[in-house]
Formats: sequence, C-alpha cells, structure tokens
Amino acid sequence: MPRSNRPRRAALGRAASGKAAKPGAKGGAVPELDLERARSGYARRESAPDGEWSVRPITASRAEKTYICPGCSTAVLPGVAHLVVWSEDHLFGAAAGLAERRHWHSNCWTSRSYRYR
Repeated sequence: MPRSNRPRRAALGRAASGKAAKPGAKGGAVPELDLERARSGYARRESAPDGEWSVRPITASRAEKTYICPGCSTAVLPGVAHLVVWSEDHLFGAAAGLAERRHWHSNCWTSRSYRYR
C-alpha cells in the first residue's frame, strides 16, 4: 500500500503552529448548531389593512400549551404548529402590543377578515 506524504492533521482545536484555531476555521472547533431554534423560525413583519403585525411561527414540537385562537374561537392544542401574532403599531407602544400577543391557527390568520367590527 502506498504511503501518504501529506502531513497529519493537527489536534482538534489547535492549529499546526500550536496556537488556538478560530471557530469555524479549517480544523478549528465549530460551535454546535441548535437545530430546534433554527427550525422554529423568526418573527416576520406583515402589513395589512388592519395594521402592522409581527408573526412568529411555532413548530409542533415547541407547542406545549393550549390557547384559544381569536379567529375561530377554538383551541390551539399542544403539538399543533401555529402562529404567535402581535401588533407593531399598538396605541400604547410596541411593548403593549407584545403583551397582547395571541396564538392563531395558521389558516385562521391567513384567511382572517379585515372588516372592522
């Protein structure tokens, strides 16, 4: 069997010169990716006739409690993927809008009526 003339790799976390390698650099230690956080999604902004909204998707594995959907007035059960929605242009500021966030079924949110009641 032929012999390899390539130098051996340095120990994990150390460069060949003995200095600590930068994270993500070739041969350096890479921080572990939190897959659950990556899959859960980030809040996005939606503009609609009824205002500016922040919408955050919740995966089925992260849905742990029962909520009442304001769109259909039925329960959003644990283990069901849904959306958390709050107003960005609340009368008393963004903090008040966040405090009044609601959990919606995804279909209820997309098919909601913009009529003022």
